[in-house]
Amino acid sequence: MRVTLKMAQTILDRRRFNGCILLGTALLSFLAGSLCSARLAHPRKVKAASDRVFELMIYHTMPGKVPALESIFRDVASLQSKYNLNVIGYWVPDQDPAWKDTFVYLVVHPSREAAKANWHALHEDPEFLPYRKSAELLIEKVNGDYNVDEVYMRPTDFSAMR
Repeated sequence: MRVTLKMAQTILDRRRFNGCILLGTALLSFLAGSLCSARLAHPRKVKAASDRVFELMIYHTMPGKVPALESIFRDVASLQSKYNLNVIGYWVPDQDPAWKDTFVYLVVHPSREAAKANWHALHEDPEFLPYRKSAELLIEKVNGDYNVDEVYMRPTDFSAMR
């Protein structure tokens, strides 16, 4: 087969063109991979709001009264939402006999001041009064005071939930 100069030049041009496409594809793949891995290796850190607090509430009930208190909170949950009392969850200890008469829930507040204002608004709502009176009959008293542990907590800087 006789190869002319023009044919040889066309073959070389085609190889260069294919080589450029291959090189360009390799460079684009490398850049895309670098950007993705840099993004995964250095995720953005979430900064905790300095005033945000969590409120842990532990109600100690009269023996066997946890289901009744749970029922009251099931009903009052919508009122809590109405007053920006953002409950993360409600819990009833499952197996430890020492905790069998406790009802636990966790509320997140933008600040202590907001917590105070929102609780005050809820307690002033006439619709809340029957729930409160029903719950008072179920909560254990110690020295005349309701046995409720209330703890405000701040998230740590390494906490997943800030």
